[in-house]
Amino acid sequence: MGALPLTPAGELDPSWVDEVLLAGPGGEPCLFFDAPVTRDALRRLVRERQAVLGAAGLRRGGSVAIRLAPSPALVAELLASWRTGARAALLDHRLTEFEAERALARLEPQVVVTAEHPVSGGPARGHHPQRPVVTARPGRPAEGPHALVQFSSGSTGPAKVIGRTAADLVAELGRYERIDGVPRAGERMVSLASPVHVLGLVGGLLHCLHAGVRLAFPGRVTADGVLAAVAAGPEPTTLLGVPFHLELLGWAVDPPRLPQLTGMTTGGEPVRPEVHDAFVDRYGVRLGSMYGMTEVGVIATDLHGAHRPELTPAPGLALRAVDGELLVSAAHSPYLDPVGADRWADGWLRTRDGGGVDPGTGRVRVRGRLDSQVSIGGLKVDLTEVEHAVAALPEVESAVVLHGSAIEAYLVLAPGGSAARVEQRLAEQLAAYKRPRLLHVLERLPRTATGKPVRDRSALAAAAAASAAAAAAATAGTTAAAGAARRV
Repeated sequence: MGALPLTPAGELDPSWVDEVLLAGPGGEPCLFFDAPVTRDALRRLVRERQAVLGAAGLRRGGSVAIRLAPSPALVAELLASWRTGARAALLDHRLTEFEAERALARLEPQVVVTAEHPVSGGPARGHHPQRPVVTARPGRPAEGPHALVQFSSGSTGPAKVIGRTAADLVAELGRYERIDGVPRAGERMVSLASPVHVLGLVGGLLHCLHAGVRLAFPGRVTADGVLAAVAAGPEPTTLLGVPFHLELLGWAVDPPRLPQLTGMTTGGEPVRPEVHDAFVDRYGVRLGSMYGMTEVGVIATDLHGAHRPELTPAPGLALRAVDGELLVSAAHSPYLDPVGADRWADGWLRTRDGGGVDPGTGRVRVRGRLDSQVSIGGLKVDLTEVEHAVAALPEVESAVVLHGSAIEAYLVLAPGGSAARVEQRLAEQLAAYKRPRLLHVLERLPRTATGKPVRDRSALAAAAAASAAAAAAATAGTTAAAGAARRV
């Protein structure tokens, strides 16, 4: 990637969009939704949408919030905003109206882009037809040089408002260029990760546009839908998603032979060993891991699965461990409001993840969230270890383990599973002080928009209460309500 033009203030000129993302043979398809989109068609669409945004008052240095489902419209609105030189905030289309308005109140954008017909319930889709509606608001222009605003997942508490400059994004694309195992020009990617969030946005959309990789979004995010998207093209194909998608692909009955499938890359959270092995055995391809944060993007990878559970730091980033916590180099604070601002200082960002860096190899091992370490009767317990033990049981489909007054497990039972059998298994596998004292059986585990399990206690308690009420109604008020908390 050559030198890009700068503004008088030393920031990247908006022409970076044309040079980094939109350049390439015009007649070549670059995106695949219901139909392929060529680069020429994408360039035309971006110019058209830039004119519409300009008519609504969006100017260089202005601010826009985009709330659209994965679609050609989402891509065009984002690139048109950046081509204007404005700051674009991405809001997940799955937010409730209450959540969306709360986010807009924090951002105060001058222009808001929404769908004419918002997506309602129904089968999970990888993309949606969207007709954008542009609305001017009495907001405020961008403060500072940020091109992109995203919200953290909010899986453990209030979401943080995170800003990244165009130079940050271009630097991350440069890291992807030097990582062994990412798709290259002439190859193909099927993304299950939403382009609203950092994995799907930079690791999927922006990397593919920049590197000349054909990017496809499945029509349905089901096992059959994903496999059909892989089969739709002959090029070497990589899947991009999160561990939840591994479970989804595990539901495929007699999956077809897919010689073009070269592997899958997952991010968002660690993959349990048994899930990794089951996927590799079933599909016969590599399963790579990626560790990153919304604040900085990709941090470390092991895309060939050669060093599990260790990962190699991404080129251009430094990692160190201080008192058991991983810190990553960051030239400036990514936070746009006080939430999380204390995590950055003197060029280092605290990840709040436990881990260590091998002094010999430089590889990093991520040991989970620091807040997963608790003391029980003076003995240290790693809740991540307990959670993996619970989730690995054949009677359990998925689980989250937290600590309140005691260790608690929120779990979804597999078909035929029972809380009593879970208790029996845990008694065989975990020391007494590690075992959950409360089991909450849920109908479904709450997840963030990126597919991560929600770890906020109030949200999990609400899900447990709803499951208990549903079970009580189904059993006409008998005491055998399956959703009730079970004290061990």
